[in-house]
Amino acid sequence: MPQVRYFAGAAEAAGLEAESLPGASVGELFAIMTARHPALADVLPRCSVLVGGVRTADHGVALAADQQVDVLPPFAGG
Repeated sequence: MPQVRYFAGAAEAAGLEAESLPGASVGELFAIMTARHPALADVLPRCSVLVGGVRTADHGVALAADQQVDVLPPFAGG
């Protein structure tokens, strides 16, 4: 199963920093994430998603069973 890591506000909304979730694509993974953690529904649209360290906005991106997915909300600062 893909390993999801949540950062900052996404971790707060999910209530944890990481978890393994089933999902064959980014879109499928997002659906599972929001079903398990409804507070993520407000956060995910503003987040950057990295699949294997590469940023993507394409919810059709396929995920391997051992894929690392990072969910990063916008950060303030400079």
